[in-house]
Amino acid sequence: MNTDVIDHDQAAAEALAAEKKAAFEINKLSKRLHRQVGQAITDFNMIEDGDKVMVCLSGGKDSYAMLDILLNLQQRAPIKFSLVAVNLDQKQPGFPEDVLPNYLRSRGVDFHIESQDTYSIVKKLIPEGKTTCSLCSRLRRGILYRVAGELGATKIALGHHRDDIVTTLFLNMFFGSRIKGMPPKLVSDDGRNVVIRPLAYVKEPDLVRWAEHREFPIIPCNLCGSQENLQRVQVKAMINEWEKRYPGRIDNIFTAMGSIVPSHMMDKKLFPFETIQATGVADAGGDIAFDDDESCATPSPASSVITLQR
Repeated sequence: MNTDVIDHDQAAAEALAAEKKAAFEINKLSKRLHRQVGQAITDFNMIEDGDKVMVCLSGGKDSYAMLDILLNLQQRAPIKFSLVAVNLDQKQPGFPEDVLPNYLRSRGVDFHIESQDTYSIVKKLIPEGKTTCSLCSRLRRGILYRVAGELGATKIALGHHRDDIVTTLFLNMFFGSRIKGMPPKLVSDDGRNVVIRPLAYVKEPDLVRWAEHREFPIIPCNLCGSQENLQRVQVKAMINEWEKRYPGRIDNIFTAMGSIVPSHMMDKKLFPFETIQATGVADAGGDIAFDDDESCATPSPASSVITLQR
């Protein structure tokens, strides 16, 4: 038999097998993403019957994926809710104004583009070389709150995922001296809006794969200049290094955020340390005074520690 024919048939078979495997993996990913988003929505009662959800769309992978999954869940949900995608065009030089409108029209999504030149304000007020994110975020937040009211939105959906939530926890501990994360659902600081994070249970690597599969028209996030010295960037690098050395560590930290024992922390507002008394009754949740809980500790090589700049 002609060896060229055999080689061609074998190559075709291998290509078909690879294609089937890729399709299988993407199907698994799709089911996982939709299940996790649906579970987060259910666990925190994020979306209720009759809600109008304002989906904040930046042009990055996370917000694209959030909108994409919410659109799919909307079709099968037992409740009725509407979606409106909102993008804030902050007039950064080089921002491709046509990308998002074209994409949203192709998906048949109701949308609103809010144009506000916050870029010039930030550049005017923040010295060159200083971090612009704080002021930019405050300006953006106020504008989006206003737009939500104008559109009649009952919920504001943001695209923060599991890794963002864990990173925020460490940022607050290291630089804010407080244990505070990024909750899946919260009333906004103006008291008028309910903010939800449907991607709370989703891992960032899964969003990267989904964005590649769906071929979202990603808009670069460095239009206002690269700021690699940001504390968030450094903390994210730190937890990613931990994950490489000890797979599952980010999941453990994330799970811990939902399993807090106030009696074993130090916040006097959450637990009445001043008034507690011995009862003489055994309590499995009481303190194990002389144990160090070594059973749940993982040795951490010194090389895995990343120095954070203040």
